[in-house]
Amino acid sequence: MSIRIKKLLVANRGEIACRVMSTCQRLDIKTVAVYSDADAKALHVEMADEAVHIGPAQASESYLKADKIIAACKLTGADAVHPGYGFLSENPKFAEACEENGIIFVGPSAASMRAMALKGAAKHLMEEAGVPVVPGYHGDDQSLETLSAEAERIGFPVLIKAVAGGGGKGMRKVFNAKELPSAIEGAKREGENSFGNGTLLIEKYIQKPRHIELQVFGDADGMAVHLHERDCSLQRRHQKVVEEAPAPGMSAEMRRAMGEAAVKAAEAIGYQGAGTVEFIVDVENGLDGAPFYFMEMNTRLQVEHPVTELITGQDLVEWQIGVAEGKPLPLSQDEIDVLTDGHAVEVRLYAEDPYNDFLPSIGKVGLFDPFADAGATGRIDAGVRAGDEVSIHYDPMIAKLIAWGEDRTQAIDALRNLVRETPVTGLRTNRDFLLKCLSEQGFIDGDVHTGFIEEHKDVLLKKPEPTAEDYALAAFAIVAARQARAQGDDPWKILDAFRLNLPASEQLWFDGTDGDVLTVHLREDGSKLSATVESNDFEAEIIGFVGDVLTFTMGGKRERMFAEVDAAHVTLIKGDATLTLARHARDGGGDEDADGPGTILSPMPGKILDVKVADGDMVEKGQPLLIMEAMKMEQTITAPRDGKVTGLGLKAGDQVTGGAVLLTIADTE
Repeated sequence: MSIRIKKLLVANRGEIACRVMSTCQRLDIKTVAVYSDADAKALHVEMADEAVHIGPAQASESYLKADKIIAACKLTGADAVHPGYGFLSENPKFAEACEENGIIFVGPSAASMRAMALKGAAKHLMEEAGVPVVPGYHGDDQSLETLSAEAERIGFPVLIKAVAGGGGKGMRKVFNAKELPSAIEGAKREGENSFGNGTLLIEKYIQKPRHIELQVFGDADGMAVHLHERDCSLQRRHQKVVEEAPAPGMSAEMRRAMGEAAVKAAEAIGYQGAGTVEFIVDVENGLDGAPFYFMEMNTRLQVEHPVTELITGQDLVEWQIGVAEGKPLPLSQDEIDVLTDGHAVEVRLYAEDPYNDFLPSIGKVGLFDPFADAGATGRIDAGVRAGDEVSIHYDPMIAKLIAWGEDRTQAIDALRNLVRETPVTGLRTNRDFLLKCLSEQGFIDGDVHTGFIEEHKDVLLKKPEPTAEDYALAAFAIVAARQARAQGDDPWKILDAFRLNLPASEQLWFDGTDGDVLTVHLREDGSKLSATVESNDFEAEIIGFVGDVLTFTMGGKRERMFAEVDAAHVTLIKGDATLTLARHARDGGGDEDADGPGTILSPMPGKILDVKVADGDMVEKGQPLLIMEAMKMEQTITAPRDGKVTGLGLKAGDQVTGGAVLLTIADTE
């Protein structure tokens, strides 16, 4: 007997909350968002029909508070909860609390979660069900003597893992007996600190593994199916970077064997809803016929589920809702097998710095449009947009970019194009790193494994360095942005480098890669620009700067690139490289012996309080020129060099935008 979900609360945030809500909108199911202090203006809150505040920014005081989620359901009359992934999605106590309060939990039963929660117990269960597992030890005796003896029996190298672990925490590779005691101690300590459980298991360490997982589904009638595999082998520190479906190079026989094993795993625990059975495959001698072993089962929807959706044409969130309503699965295994078509690839776009050990980057998103046209074969799943903050409190994922093709080559090409056409500025991202991964020949050939990124790190993690041409382009972007900001036709109100009967000229300063100040000598004649950078000459003609796209001709070739200009930086996104060039400090950087740049820009939006000089005045370095108010603080703008004031058209009370030209200090020669 099935029921009808009328209002669903999404107990999550970010892109997965938006993803679930999009399906609910199509199914005419009302949605409720929950949000913390940090997410009051978040995209998922705006998408929902209703929203409930559940606490401070810390997840432990908001999104992880089951009682607050239950209270939000009662307040809004939500009859169901979708947990997304992460947070409470695999918490059996939360699933039980929903059931006790008459709320439908869109996910598996608490019993299924518990069966797969601890890796050691899950492996025992899989062994009994006839699912192959990695040779190892999963016993209760946790003494150093027993663990050491078991490691010797299994044979080095081995992998020490916390039974309640995840994301690489509580995990150690051990290559000989000498390393074992400290590895056991460290893994146990990390397991206790991260998961409250220091129990360990030991497995044979597969030296060239592929991570292949099967999407499974089960319903209340006992039917279980798989929707084929996903290859998630490109990882860094056990975190997935690129996912694709189907797995490249897998034979039909191996696919059938892994599919049958995954369904057995689901049936062994009477599984209902969406789940993922993860296998590790030893590809030391190639994929065809390679041994595969059960690793773990995730009792929720996975981040990478869109690639499965694209090759099957199915909405897995709709399947989840249907199972939760008591409906049978919409397709049989035979129907799924016939239905599957093409290839799909996904990358995770993160606010992180690949060139600094992938440290998360926080701040405000500049350019980024999650609603941009992804093309007929592309898809963007995002939970942020331009102007949103990526904070320290949550996962720094910005979006998932996914593309489909008739074959793997087409899918990779389509995804590369989608990543190139998805600019993000304002903080560091892994965009360029993703493009390098998708372009690396080994990946294109399908020679993927979990050590791929480490193996190719010299290429994948090589930071791009700006060239003289890049600095010229940055200068051209500054001029184009200035022209785009100029309002009205009154030439006396346009703050530029105009000179009577001569082409306008000026100097722009940037921080060079060697720590020195790099000067760009710029000449402007209408839309035609020329620049000299370290004896290199460049010429361009600006066609337009609309939105974030700068269109120009250079060397007889029409080009376009994404650009963002502010008072402190110019960010250029061209091809596979993102370059953020720092504009040199307008006050000379505090160096009393160095002349600063002559063109002075407003450091941020603000109001002019006082003008201390007049146009044509001779001034000395350090002399006060203007006093402005910005963010409720007064700031004195001083002369960065000796010279003559030109282009000053401001008076007290004028409002200025960030990056606007205030005046220029011209040479006196």
